[in-house]
Amino acid sequence: MSKRILIVDDAAFMRMMIKDILSKNGFEVVGEAADGLQAVEKYNELKPDLVTMDITMPEMDGIAALKAIKGSHPNATVIMCSAMGQQAMVIDAIQAGAKDFIVKPFQADRVIEAIQKALG
Repeated sequence: MSKRILIVDDAAFMRMMIKDILSKNGFEVVGEAADGLQAVEKYNELKPDLVTMDITMPEMDGIAALKAIKGSHPNATVIMCSAMGQQAMVIDAIQAGAKDFIVKPFQADRVIEAIQKALG
């Protein structure tokens, strides 16, 4: 069975890019969210196998959303996405329970490697 993935990013073109990479590699994108609040709602509704989560978003940032999801779903698998130069935020995300992080702009092989590693 293909793994079900939720993509969270406030930029629609970034969601499209990552969706394209995932679809071509046999993953099923079950939902998308544009901010942290939507991410928490969609996670509760869809229970995906993995979430790719942007750090910088309106309403609720990715780290707050990660903490909210992990609070009610301790086994949630989340990979953070960040632009260059956000090392401090990446460390916060890993400490909050993120499995890995991917740097933007996305490299297809790095995305797939991170997801396969996170899913074991």
